[in-house]
Amino acid sequence: MNRPIPVIVVAQLLGTSLWFSANSAADDLIRDWGIVAADIGTLTNAVQLGFIVGTLMFALSGLADRFAASRIFAVCAVLGAVFNGAFALVATDMATAVPLRFGVGFCLAGVYPLGMKLVVSWAPERSGAALAQLVGMLTLGTALPHGVRLAGAGWSWQATILVSSALALAAAAMILRLGDGPHLKRRHGAPPLRLGRVFQAFGIPAFRASALGYFGHMWELYAFWTLIPTLLVLTALADPGSPQVSGLAFAVIGIGALSCIAGGWWSDRVGSARVAATALALSASCCALFPLSGGWGEGWRLALLLLWGAAAVADSPHFSALSARACPPEIVGSALALQNCVGFAITMVAIQLGTAWVDGWGAGIAWLLLPGPLLGLLGLYPLWRAPSQPAGRR
Repeated sequence: MNRPIPVIVVAQLLGTSLWFSANSAADDLIRDWGIVAADIGTLTNAVQLGFIVGTLMFALSGLADRFAASRIFAVCAVLGAVFNGAFALVATDMATAVPLRFGVGFCLAGVYPLGMKLVVSWAPERSGAALAQLVGMLTLGTALPHGVRLAGAGWSWQATILVSSALALAAAAMILRLGDGPHLKRRHGAPPLRLGRVFQAFGIPAFRASALGYFGHMWELYAFWTLIPTLLVLTALADPGSPQVSGLAFAVIGIGALSCIAGGWWSDRVGSARVAATALALSASCCALFPLSGGWGEGWRLALLLLWGAAAVADSPHFSALSARACPPEIVGSALALQNCVGFAITMVAIQLGTAWVDGWGAGIAWLLLPGPLLGLLGLYPLWRAPSQPAGRR
């Protein structure tokens, strides 16, 4: 059962490279299309909105559990590659670009949540650690555009984006060949799947606690990732427009990949709930301390940002593991899709407020993010106060 997990993790990374492909071409798009930096945010939010609509459709219709997860993943990865390729080859302005980026996000709704379901279908007994590997790779993928910019790759922006499409096609082939795992089979005598049945998951106390923890976590995470370049400049750790911004942003986001893997290892010993609670507490502490760090030395301010980058995402895979274990197997895919849908809707609000208010609030914008991990910790309380239980056991 060990071999399928690396296949899924790598395929998930390749497939979700579509997510931030446009961001890697931001400078070229601003120059070639005559747009402004805020329009790059619009392209990013178009992907977010498409993902929200897609996950809502998968969740409410039950499609995520009616068909094999591997087939849904493969079809959506191929369609996402097509939309992404059309963005590179056809789009000439925001009017043509936004619908295509929306299409990419819609297709990613069949890649990210279904990839999580595939992990659980192959290794339910170690879902916390396996999902930690998956989210760790996704975090590294999020940091990658900053790394590419730092390296100064000389390709055209169209070629860079088409590479993401090629990677997504490879991901589709990998998952289609792998297929679904032997677990999460539909139980004999289970109620028939029907429209909206997924909402019953919120009647399960363990799922509800995990979902509330996840929603608080999502208020902070994507807004933090979006604001990192600005925070680096505000704290004088990097000069505006310098390669330092990209290099340090890559480090602050990318360190989350290591913390996810470390959290997965730890979850096998203390349980996913306690790993998630620890990460939320650390993240809340960083939110609270960051605006007060102006008088610290540069090394200490950077260390605080790196700790924040590690803590902000380390809990993410464990919410998925906890939610998957709490649900009946026949609605796991739909439940994870719905949880993602609500979580990403929350990110859009936090990103909008954070980017709109950061000029006025300065480093104090971190306090806008603070309620997320605090409320997440409160929502998760019924699970992390319980006796320690290894991640894979009920």
